[in-house]
Amino acid sequence: MIVLKKILTFFFTIYAKYTLGNWHAKIRANGFTRLSRQTEVGQNVHFNGFKIYGKGNCKIGNNFHSGFGCIVVNSFHNYNGEALPYDNTNINKEIIIEDNVWLGVNVTLLGGCHIEEGAIIQAGSVVSGKISKCAIAGGHPAREFSKRNIKKYEELKAKKMFN
Repeated sequence: MIVLKKILTFFFTIYAKYTLGNWHAKIRANGFTRLSRQTEVGQNVHFNGFKIYGKGNCKIGNNFHSGFGCIVVNSFHNYNGEALPYDNTNINKEIIIEDNVWLGVNVTLLGGCHIEEGAIIQAGSVVSGKISKCAIAGGHPAREFSKRNIKKYEELKAKKMFN
């Protein structure tokens, strides 16, 4: 079982790097992960199942971790265009995920969202706006309901205690 998990992780990681277009990226994919050429990733990035739908830019910082089933939607149909219910043009919006962010299981990120450093997003949440530094957020749409211990966070960051 452990050997099978290692083999799957190897193939998921190779596929993620292929869809990213960057074979030198320091990423690990423990679940099926599909990125895009418009994605930038930092160091020590762990995906446990993460899919990007769209052509908008997606920036992911260092020490990022995702639960399984996370999706990014950063392209939208133009519903104010020349046809109904929408026309053939797409609207692309950037997504920014700063360093040390952790997404729970089945989180959805919508174009235009910005998750600041150290934030945690609760499982099943939909992020459509800005989440502040070290916030813990959840819901539909995700709202901040708590904060990490910032003093402890800064101590661990200074000691480079990254998982």
